[in-house]
Amino acid sequence: MHRRLIAPGALAASLLLAIPASAADFSPGAPGIGDPYYPASGNGGYDVSHYDLRLKYQPKTDLLEGTATLNATTTQDLSRFNLDLGLKVSEVRVNGKKAAFKKSGEQELEITPAAGLPKGTPITVVVRYAGKPSEVKINGFTAWARTPDGGVAAQEPDSAAWWFPSNDHPLDKATYDVSVSVPDGSQAISNGVLQSQSSKLGWTRFNWRSNKPQASYLTTLAVGKFDITTDKTADGLPVLNAYSKDLGDNAGAARASIERSVEVTEWLETVFGKYPFNALGGYVPNVTSGFALETQTRPFYSPKQFANGANVSVVVHELAHQWYGDSVSVDGWKDIWVNEGFARYSQWLWSEKEGEGTAQELADYVYAQHPADDPFWKVKPGDPGPENQFDIAVYDRGALALQALRNEVGEKSFSAILKGWPKEHAYGNAKVSDFVKYAEKVSKKPLASLFDAWLFQPSRPDAPAAKAAGIARSAAAGSTAEPKSWKSIAATNGVHDH
Repeated sequence: MHRRLIAPGALAASLLLAIPASAADFSPGAPGIGDPYYPASGNGGYDVSHYDLRLKYQPKTDLLEGTATLNATTTQDLSRFNLDLGLKVSEVRVNGKKAAFKKSGEQELEITPAAGLPKGTPITVVVRYAGKPSEVKINGFTAWARTPDGGVAAQEPDSAAWWFPSNDHPLDKATYDVSVSVPDGSQAISNGVLQSQSSKLGWTRFNWRSNKPQASYLTTLAVGKFDITTDKTADGLPVLNAYSKDLGDNAGAARASIERSVEVTEWLETVFGKYPFNALGGYVPNVTSGFALETQTRPFYSPKQFANGANVSVVVHELAHQWYGDSVSVDGWKDIWVNEGFARYSQWLWSEKEGEGTAQELADYVYAQHPADDPFWKVKPGDPGPENQFDIAVYDRGALALQALRNEVGEKSFSAILKGWPKEHAYGNAKVSDFVKYAEKVSKKPLASLFDAWLFQPSRPDAPAAKAAGIARSAAAGSTAEPKSWKSIAATNGVHDH
């Protein structure tokens, strides 16, 4: 055996290679996840797998006290990392050891652990915090709504920073345990399944669990006095609906709509495939807002959604999001069409099912209502910009694109696309471009130009192009008859006016 001698200098160099990277090699995680629409949203350097939130809320004072435990894994050699939170923090621990922390900006909690965290390290972060969420202002507003008997966290694209520390962007989805203690006589409603409920010394604790990946903005909390109905689906999923006790004249219409959630979900399964979560329901707190939101497994509805009577169309919209938006979430907020275009189109399909106007008739009508000089056509649903993220064009022009796709690929391929997409990307994230590629793969047709015309061009597809896509029977604005369902669908136009 030939043994090579190692010079002292070379030996020192080889020993250095065996020593772990020094603190100088560790770097801070980015203060944003990289979304150009919302640069401050989310953070870099780690990925959360689970949130355990143990909270106490006093409705009379709006005081929220919390201990949040996050299970995460580092994605780089990490010297420091951020969480998004607006409330006041009293202590942070990382892997059991006290960590230094400070607030910066309006929502950044900068955490410096006792030692650097190598890439791929499982970490447990514990944050103790308290404050009054309704008094916290981020970008000039609060996403926490006080009610006569409590408070509600439901908002898009952000709501988490007002009530728990998080990596606040849909790219970092996680499972959740939400445990909330409230005064006896009040209830705490959240996502998923109610695991248990117990009372002690004048306080009642509600323990909720969401066992599938969930975006932070889809995590909700409502504290108040509710009438609650429970049931099970034919497949055994628990159903829980909650209605504020003081909805006034809107109470009957709210129940008449939301109690049809199981029926709507069973129908949506024929359109989009098997329901992707462990629970079903909805809730209506006594808030003054007018919007609804697809909070996972348990959509939030404002009472105003039912001011004109039953509104099943908005229930269809929010439940469709459970597939398109919740199970498959945006990669970045510019991809909002993969949420809203499909939720709106589901309303068109419901109209078709109910015999109140086919999706084709609704598409023809929408096209006819917006002449070429209408600003409606300036908004590009495929990348609308943050200022137009919830513009009506994202919904209606977005649905037009789907009807054009249906006409181009035929019923069989279209159905396969609608069912296959949420299965292909279940519990993950996706871009508009991912959907285009998937539709091309399933239909075996080139579709880039079709999507470009309907989603990305700031102009109205001319009459010949529209007719080629099977959209317009007539180019003359207003010449198409109004479908019977149009008014009920249009009544939900402000569904996401946050």
